[in-house]
Amino acid sequence: FDRFGADAVTINPYMGFDSAEPFLRRADKGVVILCRTSNPGAADFQDMDVGGRPLFEIVAETVARKWNTHNNCLLVVGATWPEQMSRIRAIVGEMPFLVPGVGAQGGDVEKLVRAGRTADGNGLIINSSRGILYASQGPDFAAAARAETLRLRDQVNACR
Repeated sequence: FDRFGADAVTINPYMGFDSAEPFLRRADKGVVILCRTSNPGAADFQDMDVGGRPLFEIVAETVARKWNTHNNCLLVVGATWPEQMSRIRAIVGEMPFLVPGVGAQGGDVEKLVRAGRTADGNGLIINSSRGILYASQGPDFAAAARAETLRLRDQVNACR
């Protein structure tokens, strides 16, 4: 946070609390924690059975109940897994999600909004990197990227 002047950082929880704690103690900064990522290989470890539950649920519960003492944590929950997103929402309550996987990875906006929104229809930071970055490779890039951004915003709002 100090070296780069960052307001938030994404961390991997698999090194445990002692590695996460220096970031978590900064109540004035956001800590985005990987939970159930959008890539197909996420299942290799994140779905592993841990006492009858998938590992991603244990991560979600640990972050929500033990690590989020300053209410500055968000979870990365991929758009490509709406069923898992719904289960995570039930575990963590109102904690916000950073949601990659819309666009090139095929995440369905309507399904993910239904699965992950909080009671007030919020709680999701939906990210579409490639869909916006590659909206055009021509001189109209700025206009095409803006149009794609507005299209996604309108689609999300229609589903809320």
